[in-house]
Amino acid sequence: MARTINRLSARSVATVKDAGMHADGGGLYLRVTKAGSKQWVFIYRWLGRRREIGMGGVLSVSLARAREKAAEARALVADGLDPLTTKRAKAAVPTFGVIADEFIANRALVLRSDKSVDRVKRCVGEKSFAEPLRAMLVNAVQTEDVLDVLKPIWTTKSETAAMARGYIERILDAAKAKGLRSGENPARWKGHLDHLLPARQRLSRGHHAAMPFEDVPAFVARLRERQATAALGMEFVILTAARSGEALGATWGEFDLKAKVWTVPADRMKAAREHRVPLSPRVLEILAALNPGPAEAFVFAGQKKGKSLSSMAFEMIMRRMKVNEFTVHGMRSAFRDWTGEKTNFPREVAEAALAHTIGDAAEQAYRRGDALEKRRKLMDAWAAYCGTPKRSGERAE
Repeated sequence: MARTINRLSARSVATVKDAGMHADGGGLYLRVTKAGSKQWVFIYRWLGRRREIGMGGVLSVSLARAREKAAEARALVADGLDPLTTKRAKAAVPTFGVIADEFIANRALVLRSDKSVDRVKRCVGEKSFAEPLRAMLVNAVQTEDVLDVLKPIWTTKSETAAMARGYIERILDAAKAKGLRSGENPARWKGHLDHLLPARQRLSRGHHAAMPFEDVPAFVARLRERQATAALGMEFVILTAARSGEALGATWGEFDLKAKVWTVPADRMKAAREHRVPLSPRVLEILAALNPGPAEAFVFAGQKKGKSLSSMAFEMIMRRMKVNEFTVHGMRSAFRDWTGEKTNFPREVAEAALAHTIGDAAEQAYRRGDALEKRRKLMDAWAAYCGTPKRSGERAE
């Protein structure tokens, strides 16, 4: 009995010259044109009508691969799906990279600095940590694919890995909103990746070395002997208890000098929430000394036009002043220690000043109404403390 499938051989495919359709069986044909070109074709019936799907030329698709593709098409028919419609739908689905680039373009419209945009690109743009995902169809990305991207950097580049995960999650959410995906988001942390990756707290490299708060006033006095922008920026960071990145990315449009408030936009905050910072008299003096400029200009401008100071600027200041055993970030700890040991301000006020998440109910309470004024009293007291090298040890109210 003649074989009903697998009738052709690799040799016959290579040598056949007769124009026409040469059956391999099971709906798979080799079409040879009069000009001598050869293409694979799958023919089937759908809703009573004859349909045909091209499966590629013999130079790019081998006989074995053509048979695999034909088997996949037959399986779709058996499942009640039209292979041609399925193929067209698949071709219409963009890659993760296409949706990621749309996400980056949209973020660039709202981010205030090129550095912030570059940070997003380093996570999910071309030649980024997410490069393996970019070539995949966005509806094909699964948990294993996300883990393959995150695991190599989860313990060595913890902050970057966390940002990359968040961006991947948002990109996949955007794809789902476009109707390009269905089901759960494979990059979701809570209830999903938190069971597959260690919590970031376990990855801590230790507390940032903090200068004892008793030594901060003397350090500030030494800073004031320097006229450099970096020295003013360092004092600004100390007096506002801000993260260095928040200060370096600050633009004049974020400041309401009349209301004495600095509003840091959500996209530059670690907790992704807008943060208002009350400005003490000394901080206002620092800002005045920097000559306020256009809304889009950086407050702590670098030497290159349109650029802010480098992230190394503050570290270099501490190195030159021979206090580099402490970190810039550790100044926030010094502020927190001083608040707890030398003042009567409530814990919630201190945590809010640091833009820490302190629990849903308390957080909401201290983000509206009189929260700003309570924090203003605290920051004024801290600025006064830092401005007086010798203290009597009295508690601030």
